Amino acid sequence: MNFSVMYLSFFVLQVEGKEGQASNSYKHYQTLDGYEYMDSEIKLFLDGEFARIAKRKVEKNPAAEQAPTKIGRFIVEPGHELDSNPNFNMFARLRGADNKEDFKNACDDLVRSYLDTSSVRGGALIIVQATLPKYSDDPFIFVLKCDFEQKIARISDEQSLISQVEMAISARNMKSIQYPYMLEEGMVDEWELKIHQSSHARYFEDFLKFVSYEMSIPEIVNEQVMEFVHTFVETKWPDENEEERQQIEKELELWAASEKRDIQAKWEPEQVVEAAERIVEIKPEIELKFRIGDTLVKGRLADFGDQIHIAQLDGRYAVILEGDSFLFDKAFSPVELLQPEPFEVVAKRIAEKKVDDDEVPF
Repeated sequence: MNFSVMYLSFFVLQVEGKEGQASNSYKHYQTLDGYEYMDSEIKLFLDGEFARIAKRKVEKNPAAEQAPTKIGRFIVEPGHELDSNPNFNMFARLRGADNKEDFKNACDDLVRSYLDTSSVRGGALIIVQATLPKYSDDPFIFVLKCDFEQKIARISDEQSLISQVEMAISARNMKSIQYPYMLEEGMVDEWELKIHQSSHARYFEDFLKFVSYEMSIPEIVNEQVMEFVHTFVETKWPDENEEERQQIEKELELWAASEKRDIQAKWEPEQVVEAAERIVEIKPEIELKFRIGDTLVKGRLADFGDQIHIAQLDGRYAVILEGDSFLFDKAFSPVELLQPEPFEVVAKRIAEKKVDDDEVPF
């Protein structure tokens, strides 16, 4: 995937003072056309980065709430076109520039807007217009942000050994915006862009105020489960039991906000399966993960009630897993030599198992 650079503008951002009281400024170093770029040092610095950004894997519904790479979609009011979105217009102006001066001016507007972003940090901001000649002459825009590296030194002479390097940058932790988003090689969607930033930072999300992002898998699950929870509460505690109902809702809100949660013993298995089915319709491969005692169990939510079962025995719990085969990884263990007993024999042994006097039951 060989991108051809048409124009590139290089800026350095200076951020001084504390957050909220910062004094932000920027300096334009140079704008290059494609011929100047080919003979520049920055080509060596950026070699391979455009293809790496374009190929970076991303999910519309990320597995984690703070995923570093996301797909954004321009927000428009019903009945309005893309050009009603200010963020789209900013990128459209960059894409439409056909000379260095126009491109530099469009970049200036982007940089000034970016400097207003909350918690912005100093560094280099590189804005690039590039094409993928193999497929089309329609340009892509890449916005690349490199933070200043701390304590960087250059090997010097025998006397001083090293010399300090000011304003050093690295491509290692580069943040990026790619517009338009390339669904697959040669296929783009003008409504969408791709951002990549540190998972804890929201620089690009704050910067692109008129772009929306799909919910992450945990957010989808939480929303669906809470919908069922509220329906369950409304059904079991009608309006005449308002005080009791409010208490239950408060308890469930505290439960939902907890990072580590115990099993609640409130729903019948059929209700859990029904709720799980609605979530699986949205994301079939969604994971089910929990600990029973010290054992971590990982499976698919779609398999709950079919191949994954949870049972209770005298205040303790058991998890029953079904499958057509076993597969062991890496190191050998004696368990691999087992001749499995009939299920009834194991179930009887578990049911008759005594809890030691010093063991605290659930």
